[in-house]
Amino acid sequence: MILRWHWVVLFAAIAAAPVTGQEPLPATQPATPLQSSRALDRSETLLDKHHWQAAHDLIVPWLKVHPKAPDRDRGLFLLARVYYQNGDRVRAFYHLDELMDDFPESRLFFPALQLQYDIAVAYLDGFNDTFLGLPVISMTDEAIEMLYRIQERSPGSPLAERALKRTADYYFNSSQFDLARDAYGAFVRGYPRSPQVPQVRLREAFASLAEFRGSRFDATSLIDARAQFREIEAQYPDLAADANVAGWIDRIDFDLAHKAYITADFYMRTNHPRGAVYLYRYLIETYPNSHEADLSRRALATMPPSALVDPPPPPSNPDAAATQPVGGSAPGSSERVP
Repeated sequence: MILRWHWVVLFAAIAAAPVTGQEPLPATQPATPLQSSRALDRSETLLDKHHWQAAHDLIVPWLKVHPKAPDRDRGLFLLARVYYQNGDRVRAFYHLDELMDDFPESRLFFPALQLQYDIAVAYLDGFNDTFLGLPVISMTDEAIEMLYRIQERSPGSPLAERALKRTADYYFNSSQFDLARDAYGAFVRGYPRSPQVPQVRLREAFASLAEFRGSRFDATSLIDARAQFREIEAQYPDLAADANVAGWIDRIDFDLAHKAYITADFYMRTNHPRGAVYLYRYLIETYPNSHEADLSRRALATMPPSALVDPPPPPSNPDAAATQPVGGSAPGSSERVP
């Protein structure tokens, strides 16, 4: 089984691939005729009434006796429906694979692809196969693989778009924010004209924000989230207002200011006062109304003259400050914040 993060890379490659030369087959294209068969007609009627066992007993012998029947694709589709109804969704999925492999021009190609999507989504939503009446282990990893296969079958199609979006939403809802951010980014690159792009970009920003682990850790994801929120404010003002994006940016600025103050405190504790002074001045210039700026003013009043010899940092603002990580080496320091 390929590791989960590999699927995000593969999703990105498929979504970004040009559709030219690999267009999804239109539903109106020439197709294998759905020829009449009493056994298949009877099986379909039984399945419509959810009598899957009786339908199974008709379809399996028919498939064995008619290996080259022109309507064998219909038999495979009905057999997949049998296993779908009895709860063996994995087996149903692979019979649908067989149909699409052997009959790529079948009218049932896209209905089969849709049923595969339904199977994958059901697994993501918590459906489990059973053994002796008991549910087996979670099938979410297999569901992600299924969604990838759907994209591979029909790159650039609306169903492939839904598959990638559903994957990203699963990662987000299960708190796998690094994978969610990558999958949402792949969606925006692969489907830039989708009407879902604004909401996807908003979720990508929230995924970046959720990756931030706290003021004592790397702030890259926090800085990314701020930039993403600012882009949403500029491009989708109504969405930004509904989602209180301005409030989230204020929260990020609070966290960035707090991280800068913690960094200055680190320099003080490691006997690098000039580095601390640089960050105190940076805080006062960039976040003048913050609590950390007040603390920085008090700290500067107690610093020895030797720590104040360096020129102050250039004028800045939160937008400019957020383009660079908070921390790292500062003037007068040869150490880095852990």
